[in-house]
Amino acid sequence: MKLGAREASGYFRKPDPSKAGLLIYGTDGMRVALRRKEVVDALVGPQGEAEMRFTRIAAADLRKDGALLNDAIKSQGFFPGQRAVLVEDAADGLAETIRVAMSDWRDGDAQVIVTAGSLTAKSSLRKYFEAHPNAFAIGIYDDPPARDEIEASLAAAGLKAIGRDAMDAIVALSRTLDPGDFRQTIEKLGLYKLNDSSELSVDDVDACRPQSAEAGVDDLLKVVADGQPQLIAPLLRRLYAQGVNPTGLCINANRHFRALHTVASDPGGPSSGIGRLRPPVFGPRRDAILRQASTWGRDRLERALSELLTTDLTLRSSSKAPQQALMERALVRLAMMGKR
Repeated sequence: MKLGAREASGYFRKPDPSKAGLLIYGTDGMRVALRRKEVVDALVGPQGEAEMRFTRIAAADLRKDGALLNDAIKSQGFFPGQRAVLVEDAADGLAETIRVAMSDWRDGDAQVIVTAGSLTAKSSLRKYFEAHPNAFAIGIYDDPPARDEIEASLAAAGLKAIGRDAMDAIVALSRTLDPGDFRQTIEKLGLYKLNDSSELSVDDVDACRPQSAEAGVDDLLKVVADGQPQLIAPLLRRLYAQGVNPTGLCINANRHFRALHTVASDPGGPSSGIGRLRPPVFGPRRDAILRQASTWGRDRLERALSELLTTDLTLRSSSKAPQQALMERALVRLAMMGKR
């Protein structure tokens, strides 16, 4: 049987132990692995492998010895409880081997969990699980987690008192981070708020979100938009040492000033315009954008965008001008423009 996205989300958290098997497939190996871990943990618990109630079989090993799967399905451990066997990185070449092993499945046997990469609608492995009356096939796609999934992850991390703005910030974060990074961020938030009964805030989310060179770029753009040209050179040296290039800086600067222009140009004023930004912004960054957009105004922001466009074209042209110096001068000019 084939499960849709909404049904699949609930099934991963609470799988049916009476089912014979489950196929999880998708192009993103990390997403598949996270879902596989979730369903295996729900089936056999965190001690399943230590208690010999969980068996892993690599696809390469199963190709060499097709009896491995049947043996794992039928074998009995020393400890009571649900058993499961995992076949990792399967493909259509193993469809017949898996079919034969599962054809003799009976109540009390280990449930078969199969993971695979991208499978087309014509895939024999996928067809087998979709047609099986006592097994499921679930495709994992690159969609961001749904709100109920995020809430379940927060609850599992022990986070219950969550402010509205903080929840909006977490949802926005889930749209930009890889699944593994997002999961680690939620776990980090849980540890960060351990024994702290106060409501989770946007500042808490910002403190736990992954830090990268983008944070340094944000600091540089804040300095430029706030009209502080004397602070540009040291920040640029640090960013260049981290591998950031002038063209990338120009693209980020263009994006930032376009966001300011969107906010400043709204007929309802900056307070209304900031709600049009996608992805939405929260906390201190929201306050900074509101202040910068109000200070610059639409006309000056249009001149700033024109300056950045000229710089971008020069950086991408065959000009032999030193790119780092060119970018620094452009940012200094913008910062001086912001002081007026």
